[in-house]
Amino acid sequence: MFQLHCAANYLEMNKEMQGKPNLVEQTSSYFQKIHYMTWSELIISLEKCQQLLSFLPSSSILQDFLDCVVGRLEFHNISSPCASSSENSSMQFSGDISTESKGIYSSQATWWFADLGFLNLNMFKKIIETMISNKLDHSVIASFLFYYKRVKCPTVSSAQKSRIIETVIKFLSSLDGSFISMRGLFDILQASFTLKMSKCSKGKLEHLIGSQLDRAKLDDLLIPSPAGEKSAYNVNLILRLLDIFLSNSREKLLMYQLKKVAELIDLYIMEVAPDPCLKPSKFLALVAALPDIARESYDTIYLALDMYLKVHKYGLSEEEKIKMCGVLSYEKFSEEILKDLAQNESFPACALITAKVTQQNRLSYSVTRHT
Repeated sequence: MFQLHCAANYLEMNKEMQGKPNLVEQTSSYFQKIHYMTWSELIISLEKCQQLLSFLPSSSILQDFLDCVVGRLEFHNISSPCASSSENSSMQFSGDISTESKGIYSSQATWWFADLGFLNLNMFKKIIETMISNKLDHSVIASFLFYYKRVKCPTVSSAQKSRIIETVIKFLSSLDGSFISMRGLFDILQASFTLKMSKCSKGKLEHLIGSQLDRAKLDDLLIPSPAGEKSAYNVNLILRLLDIFLSNSREKLLMYQLKKVAELIDLYIMEVAPDPCLKPSKFLALVAALPDIARESYDTIYLALDMYLKVHKYGLSEEEKIKMCGVLSYEKFSEEILKDLAQNESFPACALITAKVTQQNRLSYSVTRHT
């Protein structure tokens, strides 16, 4: 019917002959019945739309089909009759669903993913725009964006892969971030390192991640350094994400989010500390990036610094060691850590003295309280 309608318009068969409706009118009546089509018929028709897009006389025909398809997606309890693989799509790509939305997320919401896998990038953009304008659940849209990226990218050129990923980033940026999988975002970030992508797209991606860094996990942050750099991990990237988190969330930042990020970064510092190529300035920048109020304890920072000083035993001057100890908050050390530091020869003498003084002050305070 699509071919016939396009041919009729191309041949301008829009005049009545012997009182009978012309071919354009006859074929147009077919499109008025799309709301009565089965899901299979809709998908087949949408595929025809894609094939004949440049010949369609009106963009409204395509939009009617897109609206109808998206409208059907609201009925999550319907099983897909088109592709058996779609039954497993929610299981295969469950990692693309944010942790926050899993509790309310129905696995049946993804039955249609494989059915729309045929879409080219142009049609993909159109259907995502329709989903957003029709207010489809953001967790479903985000999951489909990740699905499309994952199934399409392995089979296309680097240039096409870049266009797909930039498109996915653009649409993800328009969604509620709390419904977006952090694992999915970090997967895109990893892919972006080997592709030629615009600075704008990379900036949007980093903003998406950095603005909700409190949802990330340690494994997400352990990103190798770019080719040519000696250090093991991409510390500069983590510092940028931290800066985004703090600057973007300053007005609405909750203390539990700040403390969660502090715990995450302290674990990250523990992981990167043994790296013999990690510069002192980078170690200090990671510790100092967060305000003192974010940390209830500095025990992890001490353990990381102890490891760093041992690895760099012969590479640091006494002045550099003193500077590195300047980021420590002795009042936030546990008794066990203070005791260890007071006799740890890897640290400069001033740090050992400060630890002993802090121990004595605590003891004096404790005695005063109980007298």
